[in-house]
Amino acid sequence: MKKISTYILEHKFAFLFAILSMVISICLDMLSPQLIRIIVDDVILGGNLSLLTPLLAGILCVGVGRCIFQYVKEFIFDVTGSKIACEIRRDLFRHIQSLSAEFFDRTGTGELMSRVKDDVDRIWDGLSYVGMLMIEVIIHTSIILFCMYSLSWKLAILPTLCMLLAAAIAILMEKKLDAVYEDISEENAALNTVAEENLAGARTVKAFAREKFEISKFLSHNQRYYDLNMKQSKLFVKYHPYLSLITKLLPLMVLAIGGSLVSGGEMTLGDLSAFIDYSMNIVWPMEMLGWLTNSLSSAIASNRKLKKIYREKPAILEKEAPVLLPEVKGKVTFSHVSFHKADKHEILSDISFSVEPGKTVGIMGATGAGKSSLIYLLQRLYDATDGEILLDDVNVKDISLKQLRGSISLVMQDVFLFSDTILENVRLGQKNILSDSAVRGAADKAKARGFIEKMEKQYDTVIGERGVGLSGGQKQRLTIARALAKKTPILVLDDSTSALDMETEQSIHETLNSLKGITKIIIGHRISAVCHSDEIIILENGKIAERGTHQSLLSAKGLYYRTYIAQYGEPGKEQSA
Repeated sequence: MKKISTYILEHKFAFLFAILSMVISICLDMLSPQLIRIIVDDVILGGNLSLLTPLLAGILCVGVGRCIFQYVKEFIFDVTGSKIACEIRRDLFRHIQSLSAEFFDRTGTGELMSRVKDDVDRIWDGLSYVGMLMIEVIIHTSIILFCMYSLSWKLAILPTLCMLLAAAIAILMEKKLDAVYEDISEENAALNTVAEENLAGARTVKAFAREKFEISKFLSHNQRYYDLNMKQSKLFVKYHPYLSLITKLLPLMVLAIGGSLVSGGEMTLGDLSAFIDYSMNIVWPMEMLGWLTNSLSSAIASNRKLKKIYREKPAILEKEAPVLLPEVKGKVTFSHVSFHKADKHEILSDISFSVEPGKTVGIMGATGAGKSSLIYLLQRLYDATDGEILLDDVNVKDISLKQLRGSISLVMQDVFLFSDTILENVRLGQKNILSDSAVRGAADKAKARGFIEKMEKQYDTVIGERGVGLSGGQKQRLTIARALAKKTPILVLDDSTSALDMETEQSIHETLNSLKGITKIIIGHRISAVCHSDEIIILENGKIAERGTHQSLLSAKGLYYRTYIAQYGEPGKEQSA
């Protein structure tokens, strides 16, 4: 992770110019009491009226100049802070995208949304408005104390002591708030996760009449979030009145003590007028300390959350000099492959098979038998615990991830469509590669062209999040069209026709059988999905229980035969199904 200081240094010239504008603005602000001092001593008491006009003009110029430099300062801080926030969010998103599938298995979407949006926004606030005010408080206080000491060092001791007391209260408050912000950040992530899951699964919630339960679950997190924010507010309210009390008493004490110094001849009336003006001017930094400490604590807590994500490293790493195959032919080999996740539960055990280029393998098995895991290992979403997986006789761990995954078209069991047009969903980011005609051709092969062209905007129809508004079969046909459009050497269908009627499924499989030169791995629960494969593999409890052709497996009268009987009743019916 790049440190926040690194981002700041990359924009150092902008920040330096903004700080220079700030210093000029503050110095101009400090001139006003000096001009007032001269007016009191030389014009009002001294009777030199000729100085009044230029002095008033000077006060006007100071005000105009201060407005200009204040605007420049705030504009530069806002623009630069926005750029840094954009860069932080970009780098964070890139890092999250680089992490392996196992990270997303144990991290909620709501939590990541909180980090990418809310936490970056707090850091943004800390770098722009809050950061600007923190610097301004320091510079403003330093200059104003210098001016005060130049007028009367005795009287200047009073605001110095007040500033030290205010700083001590602010530091104490920051320590108390720090722990609270940590909890608020965590609860914000949990609240987002619950909301995201319920909104995404709204139909499931309604189907099972679970609205009251889910509302109750959301409200419990909402209450916890409310309680933590109230705890933060109570801490702020507890300490902030002390800061307000100091700021209200300071000008009064300056007037009382300063009056005695004027009476004793140690200060002029003009000096006291300027000093009172300075004392009222130093009030706002004290008042801001509480609020600034509050916001700064929030930004620091958010930065810690981002560091936690950056400490995550991708489990799947590409070699420094990966193999780049001149041409991917599509031969796939699993050699004694075993796989288990971090919980040590064995998913696959000693799996060995090979698919020659252009051939088809069908894989069947009960739910949880490890069928989808084979595909995840082939794509290196996970790495095999033992054994090796080869693509064109080269270990997939040695091949460039871009080439490996770019050589496989996958129709996943969990259909995912983006909230975009049908055209862009089929292209999936390959606008410059796939033409409109290629998309239409793929839709035709996937038997999706019929329902697409009945829509008012056809291929320009925007489908909702995750394909909401489309039937399960329509979504599956779009994902099949997406895979066919890529025209890769390897095509994988992971139970991708389960929502289709038998006639449409049969038409799609006829299309798949007609594809030449493409290695096909078909995972399914229906005999009709795999019966035409060159080899059929039956998985049971993560192991290969049976393998062979359709006829040889029927003759063996094992698991495949029993599945066949359960689906068709007697041999020969799957061809007409």
